[in-house]
Amino acid sequence: MAARWYFGWNIVAAAAFLTLLSSGMRLSFGPFFLPMAHDLGFSRSLLSTIVAVGMLAYGLAMPLAGLLIARFGTPPVLLTGNALVIAAALWTVATANTLAFLLAFGLLLSVGLAFTSPVALTPVISQWFTRRRGMALFFLSTGSMAGIAVMTPVFSLAIEQVGWRASLLGFAAAFTLFTLPAALFVVRDAAPEHSDLDPAEFAARRARPGMQMQSLKLREAMRTAPFWKIFFGLFACGFSMNLMGTHGMPMLMDHGFDAFTSSMGVGLIGFVAIGGTLMLGRLADRLPRRHILATIYFVRGLGFFALVMVGTHWELYLTSTIGGLVWAGSIALSSAILADVYGVRLVGVLYGMAFVGHQVGGMLSAWLGGWGYEHYGTHWIAFGAAGLLLIAAGVVALQLPRRGFTLMAAPAAT
Repeated sequence: MAARWYFGWNIVAAAAFLTLLSSGMRLSFGPFFLPMAHDLGFSRSLLSTIVAVGMLAYGLAMPLAGLLIARFGTPPVLLTGNALVIAAALWTVATANTLAFLLAFGLLLSVGLAFTSPVALTPVISQWFTRRRGMALFFLSTGSMAGIAVMTPVFSLAIEQVGWRASLLGFAAAFTLFTLPAALFVVRDAAPEHSDLDPAEFAARRARPGMQMQSLKLREAMRTAPFWKIFFGLFACGFSMNLMGTHGMPMLMDHGFDAFTSSMGVGLIGFVAIGGTLMLGRLADRLPRRHILATIYFVRGLGFFALVMVGTHWELYLTSTIGGLVWAGSIALSSAILADVYGVRLVGVLYGMAFVGHQVGGMLSAWLGGWGYEHYGTHWIAFGAAGLLLIAAGVVALQLPRRGFTLMAAPAAT
């Protein structure tokens, strides 16, 4: 008799496509950068600062999203995020004022995207999956990588044809058409008690003798070393990803590549990362997660050094292909490790707090990319810093606990 289809995979598919749109908007800002700057009369430093503020707002909204999901559930938070995205898009295209643009595009859009981000969807997937949690979270990351692969060239072509304002409104419309049915009919917080375990596995886990362990409280968890190691890794991840999303395409154009080739070079990273994510997802529940995470950081760090040095089309596409194989996975592995170490109950809020590091890194790189080029005429400052941070994150990742290690409070007798 064929096994019944597990509904949790429907949630993973919906979440992955939703993150394709939300993360695609956040990580594929490069095509918007120069048209916005020229049209609005903003300098690179000014627009980079606005983007940097948005990155920080995106990160600070993550713990808020986790708290709201814990209290009201995932679908209401997704619907609220969608409403904010619509309002932000309408406000952004209607203004040329610096402060209003900062509030609309920098803050309001960032909060809306945070409420519909992979971090907001991690808790529900962690509840629906136990045995295949690593694979499910990697598939969620596939959406983010597909966002880079699809949205960067799509935005580039759309802006060329209809301008950045119409492209932003088109994104908001497409986002709404998918988010509403996904939130109303697919995403469910109430997972079965056994999650994705088969009856024998579930019975075996419940039958284990021993003491009933109590989970750490949030403040206690945030005082432990594994949390801050994950935090630093996500800082380096955010620094590199948002640097690529914001300044990757302008950097390649400054080095002599045309706009379409530059967008394809950046988009290729995300396209290859889809296959890389599927491959790494199958390994995430079999090999030590900290070793996979360290490898991702090491190779990605070397890729940032190589990207600044490419001078021909084939060098660009080769570097993008190699980098794409390890571009995904750091976020999925970080959330899986947090769930392993601290338990599913805390993963939403705790991951939201750790993801603040991701956005602080993104804020700094968005600013440094513009400031460094304007003041020194080189992209080596920002892209070199990204390479060094990623290599350091790889070293730190090797110090994370082995799989099976769980931080718990003092045991309480059953």
